[in-house]
Amino acid sequence: MSDFRPRRSVLFMPASNARALEKAKTLACDAVIFDLEDAVSPDAKEEAREQAVATIKFGEYGHRERIIRINGLNTDWWQDDLAAAASVKPDAILVPKIESANDVKAIAGALLAQGDMDTAIWAMMETPLGFLNAQEIVGASERLQCVVIGTNDLVKDLGASHTPSREPVITALGLAMLAARTRDITILDGVYNDFKNTEGLHAECEQAKAMGFDGKTLIHPSQIETVNNVFAPSPEEVAFAERMISAFDKAKADGKGVAVLDGKMIEELHVEQARKIKATAEAIADIGH
Repeated sequence: MSDFRPRRSVLFMPASNARALEKAKTLACDAVIFDLEDAVSPDAKEEAREQAVATIKFGEYGHRERIIRINGLNTDWWQDDLAAAASVKPDAILVPKIESANDVKAIAGALLAQGDMDTAIWAMMETPLGFLNAQEIVGASERLQCVVIGTNDLVKDLGASHTPSREPVITALGLAMLAARTRDITILDGVYNDFKNTEGLHAECEQAKAMGFDGKTLIHPSQIETVNNVFAPSPEEVAFAERMISAFDKAKADGKGVAVLDGKMIEELHVEQARKIKATAEAIADIGH
């Protein structure tokens, strides 16, 4: 897991806002999404596209992954967005409202047609059909690296409500999680709208972490610290993971298939999770926050 990249905090930034793009270079997020879609008005789409391209080409973002969110496949902008992105090869392009395997294949084919063999695809699941087709979506292309949940659009389409427990969308979240894990794909929780409510954000992050999400998308820099803290392993978790790995390795050296630690049975599946915790902590330490 030496090439593991933490994706605790993934911040949306409107690509039409040059000041915001510059500020993102100094923020402690793990990734930045340069948004050409929802955060950009129709009359600013072209300017946003040009600024996103220039930012990828010349911007210094250090360890932060750089993602361009293009406009959806049902718009007149997406092909120009994709061609512009392919010309500078960001770490990934994020595609909104993915609803089928064919949507992913269309993006992969368009990238190949542009001569782009490297840029990863991130897919947003945010419609009822998208969640129902989650399994076929995650298996559509080897370039699909990450699933991003869009709870705002889902709640709207369902005619549901945003609640602290998220009961109205919990089934959809579970379907996406199951699908992502069948392919070992990163999955990011949706944004938390009330960005001044740190307590509410913390609670939603804890819920997402408990469900298995790798991180969360954000709409405001003030959310970064809370999200990073929740999705990073605590010192206690890391220490226990190291003890677990050590105990299991010793048992294995003694010819045993299981180990006992603090009175509990430790098997390979537990150690696999412990190694992931340790790798996450090491990756976070490498980037310094």
